[in-house]
Amino acid sequence: MDSRRNFIKSGLLGASAMTLGANSLFANNSNTQPPTRFIFLRKGNGLLPETMAPPSLNDKDKALEKSKSPFEVDLVKHELPDWMAALNQHKENMTILQGISGKMCTTGHHAWCSSLGAFKANQRLSSIKWATVDFELAKLFPSPFEHIELACFPQGGGDGRGDINGIEKGFSAIGPQQPNYAYGSPKIAMQELFKSVSSNSDDQIKYELDRNVLKFIAQQEQHIANDLKGHEKTKVKNYAESLQAIRQRNTKVDSMKAAISKNMPKLDKKYFADDVNTFDRQDAFTEILLSTIISGMTNVLSFTLDELGTDYTGITGMKKSVNQHDVGHNKSFEGVEPLEIRKRIRTQHMKVINNIVSGLKKAPEGNGTMFDNTVILYSSSNGETHHSNGSEFPFIIMAGKNTKMNLGRRYIRLPKWGDKGCQTLGNLYTTILNAYGNPIKHYGDFDSALKFDQSGPIKHLMKS
Repeated sequence: MDSRRNFIKSGLLGASAMTLGANSLFANNSNTQPPTRFIFLRKGNGLLPETMAPPSLNDKDKALEKSKSPFEVDLVKHELPDWMAALNQHKENMTILQGISGKMCTTGHHAWCSSLGAFKANQRLSSIKWATVDFELAKLFPSPFEHIELACFPQGGGDGRGDINGIEKGFSAIGPQQPNYAYGSPKIAMQELFKSVSSNSDDQIKYELDRNVLKFIAQQEQHIANDLKGHEKTKVKNYAESLQAIRQRNTKVDSMKAAISKNMPKLDKKYFADDVNTFDRQDAFTEILLSTIISGMTNVLSFTLDELGTDYTGITGMKKSVNQHDVGHNKSFEGVEPLEIRKRIRTQHMKVINNIVSGLKKAPEGNGTMFDNTVILYSSSNGETHHSNGSEFPFIIMAGKNTKMNLGRRYIRLPKWGDKGCQTLGNLYTTILNAYGNPIKHYGDFDSALKFDQSGPIKHLMKS
């Protein structure tokens, strides 16, 4: 039973035809422009707003920052916080966005897919209202895998509990009551994503067997559907069509073997150990992420860098594992203060972002590079701090020169929650979707405590 379940999980990863529709599964954009890629990086345990501001702000701007009043400065004219040093060379492409709220989300300890969907979610499938924003973007820029999700799953409870080295329920959602699945280790991601180009004969045999099993199951399910009526017929028919979509995806991937082989990551064997430390796990996933984007396997990828229940290992200068929940409750480890532990973790995350941006800037595309057509969003899954209330979801956004939004070299503090002009996660995601071709009036739930019209994009981020 476990083998069958894992087989289905691995097949359904990225095969989101149940929501995206078979007609658009491998469609190219109607113009000749390269697709835009979106990479969502999320962390647990909050992202402290006070750590985000440039330390070189003048006294006037420091006062505005302290009172959380709106203002904006040119990042190129300012120093970044020292933990962001890895991104100094990318200031032209960087926007630090403060003041976005998410009180319509589940906050506190665990948020699951809530912050990507702008609705409350509690790990019950019934709580998933619609596709998360990353899957909505995947509809706009179709690819063979549509969407790939990677996750450093928590061991210490909370969201995403399961086998840290397996394929488990992830932090995105394909559609209503449909969770996505994520690869939990570099080893399993390499096995599943690159099995079509593996040089191992056993892997090739397994790949062919999987293809034949898929064909058989899809045919059987279609026969079963023909003999059913009503809801049961629709359910089985959708399942059969999703299996057919996996087969179509595999056919497309087979035609891309040269590109996939050329960009296949070459990882040291230490990254394939079951006990690989958290920092190394993140570094290996970064290489896999780059490979899937550069080879064209996907245009949209979500990467959960950690969760509240993650027992962190490999933190710079520390030998033992660190429980993020305890850090959130101001516990020190090995004589290192909790704020310093948070800083070391964030510093690692900035190295991850730098590696992604630098890798894409080295990949030629058209008259420029692949990064020219990429948007990366880094934020917390649960808001501003450990016991968050959703009043702030700070963001670091890295965007190439072809972005359709008004981004780059900006530190922006929007009006704080409750003040006139304050903006929510729904407004941010509406901005992105509107800019890239989805005319939705508003994405996500509204904040019931705000007694004014909250719909629409953030005009400050839209190009005129």
